[in-house]
Amino acid sequence: MTAPLPGGLIAAIRPLDPAAPWVPAWEALGARALVANPFYEASYALAAAPAFGAGVRMLLVADRPPEEPGARLLAAWPHRRVARRWGLPLPVLMGWTHGYAPLGIPLLDGEDPAAALAALLAAPQALGEPPRLLLQNAPADDPFRALLDDAGVRQDAYWAHDRGLLDAAGLDPAARGAYLDHLSGNRRRRLRRARRRLDADGPVSFAMLADPAGFPAALDAHIALEAASWKGRVGTALAQRPEEAALLRAAVAALAERGRVRIARLHRGDTLLASMVLPLAGRDAFVLKVAHDDTDPAVATGVQLVHRLTEAVLASSGIDRIDSCAPPDFELATLFWTERRAIAHRLIESGRDPLFPLAARLERGRERLARLRLRIRERRAKG
Repeated sequence: MTAPLPGGLIAAIRPLDPAAPWVPAWEALGARALVANPFYEASYALAAAPAFGAGVRMLLVADRPPEEPGARLLAAWPHRRVARRWGLPLPVLMGWTHGYAPLGIPLLDGEDPAAALAALLAAPQALGEPPRLLLQNAPADDPFRALLDDAGVRQDAYWAHDRGLLDAAGLDPAARGAYLDHLSGNRRRRLRRARRRLDADGPVSFAMLADPAGFPAALDAHIALEAASWKGRVGTALAQRPEEAALLRAAVAALAERGRVRIARLHRGDTLLASMVLPLAGRDAFVLKVAHDDTDPAVATGVQLVHRLTEAVLASSGIDRIDSCAPPDFELATLFWTERRAIAHRLIESGRDPLFPLAARLERGRERLARLRLRIRERRAKG
């Protein structure tokens, strides 16, 4: 599916295909995107396709048909066409997110993002697609949201929440040194006590693994540690989900080729106590997966890992920001990190859509029903 757009641009819909000739242009767009989203970059998205990519298509905006040599992409958005999200024949283009892709913001050319967004919003109508876009887990307070507001398109937000964010960019040495001063005296004493208990059987060290040669063994240890934890006991560990384990290995390998991933680890000798996989985009990091030893809850190895990671970032580790990518009310993401990133699902009108008000009301009703079901499950769990 290909169609012309104003200004000589081209709109196209293509399948997720690692052999497509426009994949290098997709990679180049990810590197210069207005807002970093490593989960929508080519290498990561293609690694996730076997496990989660059924029915996913790429909405592309380019300066020529994307298969032509030298094509430059201005926008890229992986999505599915959903025919009956609201139980009615009212289709919507829904952004692709899953448990390994918790950020749903499209890639827009950072050199002219307003033009890229305008073309992306015009593309569905030109291609004969539904004029409604649903972006899941999209930031609500960054340049992308400002572009939407400036474009004057109708939009509505659902499931709004804040998630923990560490942002040390621009902090001088004094501010970095004082960053953790918000911790209460009681919390500090508990952290010191837990650290002493953790070190009682031998000194524990923190390391940020950056050498790609060490990643395969580090992922083996991460998967084994997770399988020995509560996730293994309830059947949700990676070791029990081969497709997801393969996704993680493929994604880390693809990112490692470009120096775009780190693994933060706590060790006692050769024993792994906690591990966190962190994809990178420039000096921004994103929490992908965490595993920790939970045999002694009093030492809280996961908490210890986040604490020491925070100390390392504040001491200048090459990372300025870490997006926790955590669900609402996840305490580990907000215990040490004081900043918040506003997130919401966002329904956006693409072109003129007389049915947009109906779609917005239906999505609001869907949210209310889902929240009611969630409250009922929580009450039953407490009971």
